[in-house]
Amino acid sequence: MERVKTREMKKDQKKKMRFAEIQLETHRLDELKAFYRDKLGLQIVEEKRRYFTIQAGISQIRFSKADDNEEPFYHFAFNIPNNQLPEAKIWLQNRLDLIEKDGKTDFHFEKWNADSVYFYDPAGNIVEFIARHNLPTQSNKPFSGKSIISVGEIGYPAENVKLFSRAIKDELNVKLWDGDEKNFAAVGDEEGLFIIVPVNRPWFPVDKKAREYPVGVKIHED
Repeated sequence: MERVKTREMKKDQKKKMRFAEIQLETHRLDELKAFYRDKLGLQIVEEKRRYFTIQAGISQIRFSKADDNEEPFYHFAFNIPNNQLPEAKIWLQNRLDLIEKDGKTDFHFEKWNADSVYFYDPAGNIVEFIARHNLPTQSNKPFSGKSIISVGEIGYPAENVKLFSRAIKDELNVKLWDGDEKNFAAVGDEEGLFIIVPVNRPWFPVDKKAREYPVGVKIHED
């Protein structure tokens, strides 16, 4: 697996974790392009034969064509304004089906002081909208795809959660934000988190087991 790619980030820098770009692979390039452009209203800022890039707030996601025998899927989250989860939920329900668990389609995380909704995109990626109430991100504008603040999480399945968590902490000079580093580790801060789980652990809130696929990451300098 291709691990974390970082650019222009010095080890002695203490900076907020803001994802500039995450780089993912897909077997459904055309379907994803239509989904993120037409259903979520995100701008395509670059497009080539084998990849395209969307803008999501201050972050970008590049989807590249996977090998023919691969069907990659990932978990990632978009940070949204801290007061707009109910509005975002309605907005999404008018466009797609939300993931349901135990009769619920929105989830409160007391420890994180956050609320989320989840959905699948056409490639089977588990996508999350998360409102983090500790962040000063309140908005009074009607919710739309333009309301997305950033990519707030990228999932990383690993054979050894502790070793991979340590590698990210050392490489980026960031800290463990939550987790025991055995079955789960969230590394970074609320603006940007690496969500590290053991390979084959189901991603919340579904039964789909985490798998290792190539991921690239760029971090904002400021």
